[in-house]
Amino acid sequence: MPIIAPSLLAADFSNLRHEMGAVAEAPWLHLDVMDGHFVPNISFGMPVIKALRPHSKARFDAHLMIEPADPYLAAMAEAGVDHITVHVEGNAHLHRTLQTIKALGCKAGVAICPATPPEALSEVMDMVDIILVMTVNPGFGGQKFLHGQLAKIRTLAEMIRKSGRDIVLGVDGGIDETTTPLVTEAGATMLVAGSAIFGKDDRKAAIEGMRAAARPAQLSASAGE
Repeated sequence: MPIIAPSLLAADFSNLRHEMGAVAEAPWLHLDVMDGHFVPNISFGMPVIKALRPHSKARFDAHLMIEPADPYLAAMAEAGVDHITVHVEGNAHLHRTLQTIKALGCKAGVAICPATPPEALSEVMDMVDIILVMTVNPGFGGQKFLHGQLAKIRTLAEMIRKSGRDIVLGVDGGIDETTTPLVTEAGATMLVAGSAIFGKDDRKAAIEGMRAAARPAQLSASAGE
């Protein structure tokens, strides 16, 4: 089954500790860090992450929508994140950034925006641990899924297969029970979901609903192998 990573960006910021508890069964918690520069919004940073870290057993999956990212990598690791994902578009020296993330003891991820071709990641397939396909333009939650990104997911899934490495292929933006089977059939193995989970009264049921939606697509993909 795909990894479900609830996005804290859609949670109630006045009660984040409770919100994390409501999604405790999810193995990852997605943390969107925005700077108002790389994307037109500001969210939260290291002090908030550090304060939340003792209250969750989930892996903290930090998505840095900031530019530059390098000066903040060590502070992110010190705050307790397990994964650090940076954008290919905002990084002139991506290879070195990924080396730094790994040296800090974190899993290294690269996010790719809708207008960026998958081939932009061809030179880092040997060291990236997570690829995050943005299926909306980054910066705001609650946007509609961009169906044109399905071909990119398929291409990256094939690139991962050819690499022979165990790379997590994530998707972020407009992910719900309707789009889940589309992206999992295309090859996604990790689903970031914000309003589709935190927008529901029963967060556990929302997570289970997404897992159930993924099953038909995965069965279909297995049958085609």
